[in-house]
Amino acid sequence: MKKYLIYILILIAGLALGYVFFSSDGNPDKEKKETAQKSQTYTCSMHPQIRKQEPGDCPICGMELIPVKQSGGSQVMGDAIKMSPRAMALAGVQTTTVGQDSVSSSELMLSGKIKPNENASSVQAAYFDGRLEQLFIEFEGEKINRGQLLAKIYAPKLVSAQQELLTVAKNKESQPELYQAVRNKLKNWKISEGQIDKIESSGKVLRNFPIYANSSGIVIEKNVSEGDYVKEGQTLYQIANLDQVWAVFDAYENQIGQLQENQNIEITANSYPAKTWKSKISFIQPILNESQRTVKVRAELDNSDQMLKPGMFIKGAVKTKSSGNKTLSVPKTAVLWTGERSVVYVQAQDGTPIFELREVQLGTENQNGYQIIDGLKSGEKVVTQGTFTVDAAAQLQGKNSMMSDKQSEKDFSAEFSGQFEEVIDHYFNLKDALVASDAVKTSSFAKKAKTELTQLKNSPQAAKTNINQLDEAFSKIENTDTIKQQRQYFIALSEAMIKITGQLSLKDSLFIQKCPMAKNQEGARWISREKEIRNPYFGEKMLKCGSVVDLIK
Repeated sequence: MKKYLIYILILIAGLALGYVFFSSDGNPDKEKKETAQKSQTYTCSMHPQIRKQEPGDCPICGMELIPVKQSGGSQVMGDAIKMSPRAMALAGVQTTTVGQDSVSSSELMLSGKIKPNENASSVQAAYFDGRLEQLFIEFEGEKINRGQLLAKIYAPKLVSAQQELLTVAKNKESQPELYQAVRNKLKNWKISEGQIDKIESSGKVLRNFPIYANSSGIVIEKNVSEGDYVKEGQTLYQIANLDQVWAVFDAYENQIGQLQENQNIEITANSYPAKTWKSKISFIQPILNESQRTVKVRAELDNSDQMLKPGMFIKGAVKTKSSGNKTLSVPKTAVLWTGERSVVYVQAQDGTPIFELREVQLGTENQNGYQIIDGLKSGEKVVTQGTFTVDAAAQLQGKNSMMSDKQSEKDFSAEFSGQFEEVIDHYFNLKDALVASDAVKTSSFAKKAKTELTQLKNSPQAAKTNINQLDEAFSKIENTDTIKQQRQYFIALSEAMIKITGQLSLKDSLFIQKCPMAKNQEGARWISREKEIRNPYFGEKMLKCGSVVDLIK
């Protein structure tokens, strides 16, 4: 009996152990699978910067999220990615070893645009109040000559002055001073002696008075339409003489020391790659643009053949002298631009197809590439062909990439985020006022936001620069009464706001939107609570112009 009892106890123990090792709850493979599912990240194929821990739809475009592919291999550490030889071959990925250059002279490349020569530009204004009955120049770009008929205007004051002239002209012998005073009144409205004499000799009042061009050139801006009521001094047309134009370049802060006035510069235009214009630097802007860290550099070009058109993209090559010290350089194809950062992909030292994103600080640009000030060492290999394919692989694997910067972790405290919410509210009110083209309300909300800024406590040191930029932009908008100028200041305001809100712990996601037509077609961004586009840079003129380009979560 005792023997059977022992067998029964052994059987029970065996069943218990079997349950532990072979049941679904104790299955190591199942546990591993469940852990992997919990750690699965989902992204959008169109917006790889979106990262969520559960499936769903993209908050930007609404597409269904897809699982992020997990890179295998324990040798791939951190944000490095590994590519298969087949993927490398299909993408045509090539690398170049970072080398050192030592030259006594180099060529500094500047990018810019053609602009009208402001010294040769003029404004055709209305010299009296009235209604434009007829316009003879309807389009921008039309060429006009001095003395050409531009418009006809009905001006009640001018009609009265003509009637007064005809009345006093009958008694000009007995009242010469009054007669001369009436003629002078008409002259003050830029009416010529010949026109006055013609009115007097005909004895007829002109109800629709002609306006003639006071200069020759090209109409670069038309500010009125037929039937508009205009005020004295209001601009009708802006006219530019394009026989001579300006080549205006942006020089970065680290390039300024290599530039000086009267320095030779060779200019090429994208439209005429085989042609070169030679000139000298005539002006270097004395004030640095704090938001872009650039100064304007100008050269004057003869354009009597009218080949160069305002707005054309150009390049300027300036011969500079260096100290002869060795500097690192990389080909231009190695560098990816993210707006504020310049990044490259660096290959592992052992030559394996493992790549890591690296932020670099660029120096001067030349025909072959960029000088590297910081971020790379001599002998390292960088990707020069197939760079975007490598970046796309990093995005799909959830690694650090050009589009999804790992530095986007929230740096500012919940306390500061809560305080800053009031500033954000005033920013959105200001933005909506710009959409409505209401300059008065825009100024009012800027004032409220500026007051709220001064009440922020314990602001992080990292936010100080952007807060100062916000304060300056709010002040400029508050003290400006024209909607056009307010919209210009809104560009810098929005960029500073995007930088700060990206580091806040916010209750709701915000949309970063961009209008490609703003800032002289360079494009400008703003923040919105809604996905729907309501353009603050043009209002009703182009209310729906723009798109969602990023998301602040």
